[in-house]
Amino acid sequence: MTEERIYVEVPRGTIVKKICKKTAIILFFVIILTITYLPILVIALTSFSTHTSGYQMPGVTVRWYGMLVTNKTLFKAILFTLEITVLSTILSTIFGTFSAIGINALSRKRKKQMIMLNNVPILNADIVTAAFLLLIFQVISIVLQVNLIAQYGKLTTLIAHVLFSTPYVVLSVLPKLSKDNDLYDAALDLGCNPREALDKVILPNIRTGIFSGALLAFTMSIDDFIITYFVSGSNQNFSTWLYGNLKQQRNGQWNQACAYNTILMLVTFIGIFAFQIIKNRKKEARG
Repeated sequence: MTEERIYVEVPRGTIVKKICKKTAIILFFVIILTITYLPILVIALTSFSTHTSGYQMPGVTVRWYGMLVTNKTLFKAILFTLEITVLSTILSTIFGTFSAIGINALSRKRKKQMIMLNNVPILNADIVTAAFLLLIFQVISIVLQVNLIAQYGKLTTLIAHVLFSTPYVVLSVLPKLSKDNDLYDAALDLGCNPREALDKVILPNIRTGIFSGALLAFTMSIDDFIITYFVSGSNQNFSTWLYGNLKQQRNGQWNQACAYNTILMLVTFIGIFAFQIIKNRKKEARG
């Protein structure tokens, strides 16, 4: 029995096209990774550089990380940033979640109107929002006969961060609610009262949307500059501190800023990896 081999002649042009396509995809992927992660790598290297300007690497040191605590102005700015970010994330997540539940309960026409109103602050320019909030706080100051921003800068900053973060939480939670519009009615039919239906059925079902909204609120708050600059008064978060010290490269100000950013990025990466590992283990357990 003879073995027959069939040879299919592939046009040379097709092979060349496939090679070019794969090369283009790989090149595009490398460019995207470079643009995304090269600044992070540069910041990390600068945080260990002994050169105070951060543009050279004559030696390696970790003293900039220690100066995050000894530099009182920077340390105060970091604490202010974290305090406002955590509080605004908690409040905006609560307000945004219950606002989304309320919007979802409206009629279709009213729901579209409220979603449109919710999208206005998101699409609005930060400088416009900052100027509007500054004007509002000034009007309140005139009414109350007190300089609200100067004396209560932490409170005005927190209010501002909650206001511009809440719409993002609403957008994250609404799609989860829209998938199961009948869950609330089903819970009531099965004997739950409205509070039990909310606690045991609605909130557990939309927890992924709540978590995504909280992450968005946290991200929007922790690196905000324009709105904070307008409404914080004498208080400084990290971004406004960096703006005020950007031209002063003495005493390793830039290196200290890079050290803070490196720690923040490291914590973020660890959190993402830990969340993904936990999520994968839950999927395996369910499987």
